[in-house]
Amino acid sequence: MRKSSVAAFLLASMMIGLGSAAAAECPQGALGVSRTIAVDPADHPRVGSMQYPESLPLRDHEVVLTFDDGPLPPYTTRILDTLASECVKATFFMVGRMVRGYPALVRRIYSEGHTVANHSQTHPFTFHKMTVEHAQQEIEQAHASLLSALGDEKAISPFFRVPGLLRQDSVEQWLAAHHYMTWSVDFLADDWTHINNKEVAKRAINRIEARGRGILLLHDIQPATALAFPEILRELKVRGYKIVHVVPATADQPKTAAEPELWAARHSREDKIWPRTVVMSVENALPVLAAPAPQSFGIENFGRPSIRIALAQTFESQLISDGQSPLTSMPPWPQQLAYSIPAEEVVLPAPAAYNFRYSRPYHLGDKSKGKKGATATANAGKTKDGTGGTSSSGSRPRAVGHQLTVMRPIGLWPWR
Repeated sequence: MRKSSVAAFLLASMMIGLGSAAAAECPQGALGVSRTIAVDPADHPRVGSMQYPESLPLRDHEVVLTFDDGPLPPYTTRILDTLASECVKATFFMVGRMVRGYPALVRRIYSEGHTVANHSQTHPFTFHKMTVEHAQQEIEQAHASLLSALGDEKAISPFFRVPGLLRQDSVEQWLAAHHYMTWSVDFLADDWTHINNKEVAKRAINRIEARGRGILLLHDIQPATALAFPEILRELKVRGYKIVHVVPATADQPKTAAEPELWAARHSREDKIWPRTVVMSVENALPVLAAPAPQSFGIENFGRPSIRIALAQTFESQLISDGQSPLTSMPPWPQQLAYSIPAEEVVLPAPAAYNFRYSRPYHLGDKSKGKKGATATANAGKTKDGTGGTSSSGSRPRAVGHQLTVMRPIGLWPWR
C-alpha cells in the first residue's frame, strides 16, 4: 500500500513537471502562429512579389518568416531558441553541404515543427546562367542531403529558393514540372551585407510596415541576424502583426482555400511608385467644370445700360435700380462638385533623383582646397600608371556572401 502511494506521488509529480515544461515552451503572451496554410505547387508554382506576379495568400498584417543558407551553429541554434520562446514557426531553405555538416541541427529544425526546404547543394551564384542539367544536379543533390539527415521523404517540403534569387525561366520550368514551388520574397532585411543587428531589425520592420504583409527573407548563418531576430519578433508583436506558417498540401492536410485576389502580388498604398495611375469607374469619374457665366459674377443683362450688381457676401446690401426686386443669390464659382475616390488611392509622390538620368553629375568640392583639391579629385579614379579605371590590385570591393542586385530601369522614365 505504501509503495502504491509513493508511485502515485511520483506519477503526479511527473505530470506536474510536464505541464510546467509545456507552459515554459509557450509562455503566456507569446507571439505564436496565427494560422497555418497549406499550398499546392501545381496551382501556384512561383510566389514572391519581388520577382513574380503572385505571392502567398496573406491578409493584412500577416508575415511569413524564412531563413536561407543554414544550418550553421551557433547562429541557427540561437534563432531556433528565439522561435521556440515565442512559439513561432518558420521555413528554412537549407544548403546541402551545410546539411551534411550539421545533420543533428536539421533534425532539430524538423522536430520543432518548422518547414524544411531546398536551397541547392553548394549555393552557386550562377543559377541565372547555368544549364538546366547543372541546376537539376544542384537541386537533386541538396534533396539527397536532406533525405540523408531526416530519413523521410515526407519531412522535406517541395519548396525551393534560387540562391541569390538569380532566376531564369528554364530552371523555373524544370522546377514546376517536378512539382516544386519556387519562392522569392516580398521584402529583405539586407542582413548578408554585413550591417549591424540594429540596422537589420530596422530595415526588416520598416519594409514590413511599408507593404503590410508578405514573405520576409533572413539568413540564419549571420551573427547580426541572430542578434536582431528577438527585436524583430518583439516589434512585430507590438505592431499587431501575425505569423503564418506555410506547409505543403497533402492528403492529410488539403490545400487552404483562399480568394484568388489574395494570391495577386499588388503594391500597397505605401509603395513609392511614381507616377501612379489612378483607375476609376465610370460612376466615380471626375466631372468637368462648367465654364463661368456673367451670372456667376453677379452680373445680369450684360451690355445693357441697366446693370444690376450683386456685391460680395461680406456686404450687407445690394445695389439695385429703383423698383427692381432684389437679386437672387448666385452660387459661387467655380462650383464645389462632390465626387468619390477609392479609399485606397493616395496622392502621387514626388519624383526622386533616381527617376532621372544624369550624364555628367556635378560634385561641389571645398573651395578652400584650391587647385590642389581639384587635382586630387581629378586623379581620384586613376591608377598608379595614370590611366582611369580599376587597377589590377583591385580598388573595387570583391563581392562576398549572399548577393542580390535589384536594378532600377533608369532608361525609361517614368518607370513603374
